[in-house]
Amino acid sequence: MAFDVTKIRADYPALADGYAYLDGAAGTQVPRAVISAIEGTYRAGIGNAGGAFPASHRADEIIARCRTAVADLTGGYPDGVILGPNMTTLTYRLANTLAKDWGPGDDVIVSRLDHDANIRPWVQAADRAGATVRWAEVDTETGELPAAQYDHLLCGRTRLVAVTAASNVLGTRPDVAAITAKAHAAGALTYVDGVHAAPHGPVDVAALGADFFATSAYKWSGPHVGAVVADPGLLAGLHPDKLASSPAAVPERFETGTPPYADLAAVAAAVDYLAALDSGAVGPRRERVLASMAAAEAHEQRLFHVLLDGLTSMSHVTCYGKAANRTATAYFTVAGHTPREVAQHLASAKVNVWNGHNYAWELTAALGIRDSGSAVRAGLVHYNDRSDLDRLLDGIAKLGR
Repeated sequence: MAFDVTKIRADYPALADGYAYLDGAAGTQVPRAVISAIEGTYRAGIGNAGGAFPASHRADEIIARCRTAVADLTGGYPDGVILGPNMTTLTYRLANTLAKDWGPGDDVIVSRLDHDANIRPWVQAADRAGATVRWAEVDTETGELPAAQYDHLLCGRTRLVAVTAASNVLGTRPDVAAITAKAHAAGALTYVDGVHAAPHGPVDVAALGADFFATSAYKWSGPHVGAVVADPGLLAGLHPDKLASSPAAVPERFETGTPPYADLAAVAAAVDYLAALDSGAVGPRRERVLASMAAAEAHEQRLFHVLLDGLTSMSHVTCYGKAANRTATAYFTVAGHTPREVAQHLASAKVNVWNGHNYAWELTAALGIRDSGSAVRAGLVHYNDRSDLDRLLDGIAKLGR
């Protein structure tokens, strides 16, 4: 493993502004290679896809390269990669499509650990279909999502189980493989929100048991593009509402309107960049991605232990979540200060963090903090270093004096 965070930081122009970017859980900065991919697409000339001229051919190639890149990142099939503006939009589209076959007596299972984008589309689709919504609950002391509860939630009429691969505020990584195995045994499909998980370690959709796996490129150094990865054979049996004149093939039938070609080129560039985080990684891109994301995860976890030790040592700080397996994401409050006040104080010291529910709407309510401003979130990614943590911890320490 050859992970050089100093070199990696130099690849990100935005990091030169003097701020500690600990807001990665809400979206990462982008390296020069990704910026260059966008610029290069426009400089070369671009046309809409499907035409007879070179600029159009370039658009066709960009789409194909983007699908292959997302497949390499996740372990999926290029022909099963649905592209769209963001995870939320795509999830609503899949929910509306799947719910065409739901009715009274059917049920879907969602979890209180999830981002609302993997809850509300399913709840609303179930309500329209007359299906029942069942809830998997979080252990609010630990932040865990016990897999055993699904034995009691699942039944022969369960149509779908939606679950996150990692909480976007607590970082909790539930035992998704165990949950999806139970779902499949009951005959249900599984929709896994991988938006927060994908930036923080290797992803294998087959090992997770995800029939659908959602991710967003802007969380892993790419542009604002979302993707859902599924088996092409599964997608072939689904029929979303679409224009009569738009493509009927998979996965195109799930994509509406003209795509942002330059951004799709940048998605492929972002995966190429991630594959090179470990400079010693060799082999096909999929293998290099796995090695590099493992190296990035090890780096993040080393820093995360420092961050947690620092926060938990302060008597005026309360940290939420104690899951044994979680991403490098801290969620905490500071006595005597609202989460917004803490974020503003840190911003004055050039430290970027988020405050609020961060769309973990059900989870923050379960924790009893949503109505009081929720908490502060500091999220580490591969380009963060010890100096970022030191500045954050110093700023929080000052609030206790």
